[in-house]
Amino acid sequence: MNEHEAAEVVVATITRMAEEGRPLMARVLPVGEAHFWAHYPDDDARDSMSRSRWYYHVHAPGERDPAEHGHFHLFLHRTQLDDPGGFLAAPAEGEDAPAHVTHIAGLSVDRSGVPLAWFATNRWVTDEFLYPADTMIAHLDRYDVDNTEEDGLVNRFLTAMVTLYRTELADLLRRRDLAQAELVASTGIAAYEADNDVLATCPIDLDAKIDSLGLE
Repeated sequence: MNEHEAAEVVVATITRMAEEGRPLMARVLPVGEAHFWAHYPDDDARDSMSRSRWYYHVHAPGERDPAEHGHFHLFLHRTQLDDPGGFLAAPAEGEDAPAHVTHIAGLSVDRSGVPLAWFATNRWVTDEFLYPADTMIAHLDRYDVDNTEEDGLVNRFLTAMVTLYRTELADLLRRRDLAQAELVASTGIAAYEADNDVLATCPIDLDAKIDSLGLE
């Protein structure tokens, strides 16, 4: 899928959700009140073919941007990387870690399900195997969650968003690495494990992005 095709998928999925009156979060969360910090789905949405995955969660009021409803966390599985051993930092369990994933970015959405921003986090936030930005950038085209058991429109939307925003995600990941390098230079490898949860952000203006591609 190229950038233009991704834009068409994003527009089509958002339009379909609007027509059905069910925005992104309504397709992910259970009926009733969502529990703060819980993963939805509980064991993540896992693609049966690529092994990419995602989950959605909601922070408690006062611990998030007031405009945000919640956010998705998007991951590649280590087996999708050409060199799975080339990480910068890893969970405490090392190769015995319960999840062998690496975090691409978070995607926050507003209360209507409209994307607000991308953000990159410190290693401890998702307990990931942390890889250099250049490694992640080289593998962004392998992110594919079209074949999870969750809502098909959500799956296709997330896959397409990574393709559509590949340039912005590359910049985000490089800025994450710069921020992390400064922290490590100051406090050592402990910087991967506490505080400084969000290291880089990128606001999203979906209309402007679509317009920039000259789509009809």
